[in-house]
Amino acid sequence: MASFVSCRMCNSWLSFFRINTEILFPKQNKLFGPKKKNTNSSESVSAMNVSVLTFSPHLERSSLPIPDDLVFEIFSRLPSKAIARCCCISKFWASMLRSQDFTELFLTKSFAHPQLLFVFKEDREIVFFSSPQPENPEENSYVVAANHLARFPGREFSYTTGFLCYGVNLIRNCEFEKVICNPSTGQALTLPRLNSRLRVGMDSYLGYDSIAKEFKLLSMNSSRVTDRWISKEHQVLTLGTKNSSWRLVECCIPHYTSRKWLCISGVLYYAASVNSSSLNSMVACFDLRSEKFSFVKFMETFSRTMHHSTTLVNYDGKLGLIMSRSSRHVSQANKSLELWVLRDAAKHEWSKHVYVLPPSWKDVVTETMRIIGMVGTSEIVLSPSFQYVPSYIIYFNIESKRIRKVGIQGLEAFQGKRSYTYLNYVENVKFI
Repeated sequence: MASFVSCRMCNSWLSFFRINTEILFPKQNKLFGPKKKNTNSSESVSAMNVSVLTFSPHLERSSLPIPDDLVFEIFSRLPSKAIARCCCISKFWASMLRSQDFTELFLTKSFAHPQLLFVFKEDREIVFFSSPQPENPEENSYVVAANHLARFPGREFSYTTGFLCYGVNLIRNCEFEKVICNPSTGQALTLPRLNSRLRVGMDSYLGYDSIAKEFKLLSMNSSRVTDRWISKEHQVLTLGTKNSSWRLVECCIPHYTSRKWLCISGVLYYAASVNSSSLNSMVACFDLRSEKFSFVKFMETFSRTMHHSTTLVNYDGKLGLIMSRSSRHVSQANKSLELWVLRDAAKHEWSKHVYVLPPSWKDVVTETMRIIGMVGTSEIVLSPSFQYVPSYIIYFNIESKRIRKVGIQGLEAFQGKRSYTYLNYVENVKFI
């Protein structure tokens, strides 16, 4: 049965390549070899193998019978896995599909159709699945997380614009190597070692500058200074450049980092505190283009702190903080949710929005929840806090006050594994 399915898949891929190369390259003679009558199954399989092995078209851009933008449009309709396989066909196809024009087009289309991303920790590996992200879901709806993206060795990770950064434990010297991976293409790139003697409390944030079309990684170590832990030796690495190396950047305010962070329009935001023993009371802002730090006080004074339930979200291109004030976690007992939007970072100005939860909240929410993000400007999404494999997520529409539970299927094999759910995942076929 397995061999039959494999044969069917191979024939499907060959049919796809044959049809599309005949459309794109009609002047190239017999790219896949002449069609022969199938005398028996073994001869057809043999012929198929010969065709694959001898397929190596040496084409140049000037030989394309149709414009480049139309070629890009055709390929942009393929899934990311298909793009990765097409890059293996020839050097010409690889250069075409890895060009900035095509990868930007593919990314733009991906932004129009964001997905849910499910990340699991299994032993010493990280496993990625995705599913369509519902918009305005109906009652009692569900999604199927059947798209297995990739599996990489690693531990802690951070995500932005289709790429993830994670650490690999080096048992020999008890250090961590930083690795950038792309679940859509399966590519993984080990980064240069940090120029630092400090190996304690390393935090990293991965960001994307959409204007310069660059990915940058901000990393920093923590060190004990006068009985408190603060970040030290802030360093930046630009990805995808020749002879990439870490460079030090200055930070004027000593602070302690957190796991709450987000990248919006080329600026990295993360919740920060004065030291490791205090609660988050400010937002650190790192501009990826200028590579400068700035800090925004929360509620005009450092005495006001963010709640434990706080989640950073992209609210119409501005930084938003969603939280629950009534309890440490979001639960059935909650009466409302708060949204703080950063209106002016230079003036430390925030706008506050309070959304009273409807009576149906107690019927839908039966366990402790955590806020995982926001879809657009009207849907707050939550998932169970202590359920290792989420079987559902909850959508709360702040305009209509509707609450809907959306079931998740296809992840039953990972019961008992630690998991994370991300909103607005986009496929990115850029190679670094």
